[in-house]
Amino acid sequence: MSAAAATAVVDKGTTAAYRDKLAGLLGQRDPFSVLASTADEIGKLFAPHPAEKLRRRPYEGKWTPTEIIGHLCDSEWVYGYRVRLILCEEKPTILSMDQDLWVLGQRYNERDAGELLADFRSLRAVNLKLWRGVRPEQMARYGRHNERGEESLGAMLKMLAGHDLSHIDQIRRYIAALA
Repeated sequence: MSAAAATAVVDKGTTAAYRDKLAGLLGQRDPFSVLASTADEIGKLFAPHPAEKLRRRPYEGKWTPTEIIGHLCDSEWVYGYRVRLILCEEKPTILSMDQDLWVLGQRYNERDAGELLADFRSLRAVNLKLWRGVRPEQMARYGRHNERGEESLGAMLKMLAGHDLSHIDQIRRYIAALA
């Protein structure tokens, strides 16, 4: 097997594991309910803690709780754009992002977690309105992710909700580790 073929197999396995993880976190929950409650859930986690605590790094090489909410803001921008692409174009290419570079480049850890949460809440409200307007037959429309292959709107909706749940759990664990 060539090196390129071996890499492709690993990438497909990694992609499947990522999708399975997010689907497993969502389980039978309604993705719209999860998306609608994420900002409130994070707000409850952040509320008892001062901004400087949320900027502390609980583990070497990992994001801070503040950086996580910054990442969720980025995810809203990216997913919002992807949904619009898929709704308006036929099988568009969906580009990936280097989430670590985005978090570092925007210096999220220098920002206030409460302000980032407010930004996330606003972005989510706009995108949730869009998601709720997607007709059932449109959920089968898809784009071609440059790393993960074909992704339908229906799959993306579930992945985004699972992504939220993953980061809510991560914030919960990181705040506990900072105690």
